[in-house]
Amino acid sequence: MELLLRLSRSIDRLTESIGKLVLWLVLVMVAIGMWNAVGRYIGQAIGVGLSSNAFIEAQWYCFSLLFLLGASYTLKHDEHVRMDMLYNTWPPQRRALANAIGAALFLVPFSALTLWFAWKPVSNSWKIQEVSPDPGGLPRYPIKAMILVCFVLLIVQGISEIIKNVAIVTGHRTPPGSAIDPNQIAPNGERES
Repeated sequence: MELLLRLSRSIDRLTESIGKLVLWLVLVMVAIGMWNAVGRYIGQAIGVGLSSNAFIEAQWYCFSLLFLLGASYTLKHDEHVRMDMLYNTWPPQRRALANAIGAALFLVPFSALTLWFAWKPVSNSWKIQEVSPDPGGLPRYPIKAMILVCFVLLIVQGISEIIKNVAIVTGHRTPPGSAIDPNQIAPNGERES
């Protein structure tokens, strides 16, 4: 189990790094959006086109990247929406069992199925070097490839979540929020969640 927990910690570090990197896209997206709004009016006032479809699509691409690459980070931090009122009343081991089963039976297979169905449209987009139909638009094939990256990252993080939750169920790890477990201490000395 220690080897699997080490693998889980490595996956979590990768996911955390990607999440922190993607966070900067919020600022980029807001800056582009602000430029689009302000540039349109300034451009009209001075008679020069300061906004374009490329800027509008760049803002859309930033949002897409934020969503697609942030999904595994959100999973790692257990921040996806839950609608189960019973879940909150369960003891930590039962929640961990439900999380492990849910990830193994739903998250990983759904993500794999999505990869299967997305592969052909994404590869076709790359083959034809698909671009936006709008004048001055951006290439579409790189952003479509991020669909595949998103679901690969979800599968990998799902595996990490399964490992951590099985470790809780089997007693090899204490649930988050419990007493400090040495298996939950990161190499840098910080407590993992």
